[in-house]
Amino acid sequence: MAVNRKIRNVSMNRKVAICRNSARHAALLLLAAASTLSVTAPTTQAARLANPVAVFSGIDKITGRITTFDVYIGETVQFGALQVTPRVCYSRDDTEAQKTTSFVEVEEITLDRKIRRIFTGWMFADSPGLNAVEHPVYDVWLQSCKSKSDLPPPDSASNSQ
Repeated sequence: MAVNRKIRNVSMNRKVAICRNSARHAALLLLAAASTLSVTAPTTQAARLANPVAVFSGIDKITGRITTFDVYIGETVQFGALQVTPRVCYSRDDTEAQKTTSFVEVEEITLDRKIRRIFTGWMFADSPGLNAVEHPVYDVWLQSCKSKSDLPPPDSASNSQ
């Protein structure tokens, strides 16, 4: 029995030694590859595009109805008892991995007609649960940003009436 234990330990040590040597070689190869990449490839950042329209989705938890709506930057749109105002909406070019963000202010109109701010911050379209507005009756989250909307901008809508 003692002999078996010794043989097992030796074989395990040998495997560990082989793994350590191959790990060292792999680390050296990765280090060499990384150093050549850092020298030859310039670092670039994806261009951040500012968009005039933010697209939100909201759910009415009582009816279960999900609504998607466009909001121009700086415009306030009412969804149920919530007023949603995007301040900026950034996305990336179509050639880059999408990362859509928007800085949003959300206010609630209470039953006694007072306006109370319930959310101010960044929303991320790729992680809607991270900073979505969670209200007892309504939830609102960012879907995307876009350059055009089917709705007229707020300035031209007031001029045409």
